[in-house]
Amino acid sequence: MKYYISKLKTKEKSPKSLGFQFSGYSGLGGFLAITAVSLLTFYTGHPFLMAPFGATCVLAFGVPNSPLAQPRNIIGGHIVAAIVGLVCFYIFGNEWYSLALGVGLAITIMQLTGTTHPPAGANPIVVILGAESLMFLLNPVLTGALVITIIALIFNNISKKRKYPVYWR
Repeated sequence: MKYYISKLKTKEKSPKSLGFQFSGYSGLGGFLAITAVSLLTFYTGHPFLMAPFGATCVLAFGVPNSPLAQPRNIIGGHIVAAIVGLVCFYIFGNEWYSLALGVGLAITIMQLTGTTHPPAGANPIVVILGAESLMFLLNPVLTGALVITIIALIFNNISKKRKYPVYWR
């Protein structure tokens, strides 16, 4: 127990603020990405937006160099986690254990496939609670993730201080 408690102690401090310029630019990127997905939803009448996309924008625009923010992780992570959610829903229904199993399996499979994307960990919950169908993979998961990724590719590279992506595979 003493060893365990000692692991909780640290001398490190939280990183300093990235400053107004970087932070404001990041916020603008998230604003533009969610605006695009929201307008797509509004004008087509099809659902292209889901709550985890807000957190995806935090990574794609706030920490674009993070391995968790790369296109492979955004698109792959959302697809993998949504598929896991659909499988759990179709097999077990909307139950506490299907929600827990969905999140746990999504984490495992995203890590095994190299597509870990923390916001996608919410996808099984969204899928199961919403009793979603297979079409959910296309709209909003794939389309929304693609739109955010395309905007991140364009927007992050407008700045001379950013390079996105760090890697594709």
